[in-house]
Amino acid sequence: MWKYANPNPKNKHVGDCVIRAVSLAFDKTWVDAYVDIIAEGLRQLDMPSANHVWATYLLNKGCRMEDISPLENWTIASFTDAHPEGTYILATGSHVVTVIDGDYYDTWDSGSETPIFVFWKEM
Repeated sequence: MWKYANPNPKNKHVGDCVIRAVSLAFDKTWVDAYVDIIAEGLRQLDMPSANHVWATYLLNKGCRMEDISPLENWTIASFTDAHPEGTYILATGSHVVTVIDGDYYDTWDSGSETPIFVFWKEM
């Protein structure tokens, strides 16, 4: 089920989906998540929005990453229904969203989007 969430302190919601997802998944402030991702970008000398930058950050935080087969026909909503427990970060290629205990948190209902990879947050 979709739940509205926007940890951005100015309530902005364009271009910062990775920061919002990390903030929600790790119970960090938006500012702390932003600084962490920017620091990883600086280490790699690349933009923080680059998939490999924030993916490295998540892997370093202990997350496991897995490609989602397009043959499985997942949507964010169906993935959420099938995973009622745990914390996940789903990436569609152009968007990132957090799933926590069977709900997906976003500034809009992104449930029909197709995830292409998932990060499992280890407990």
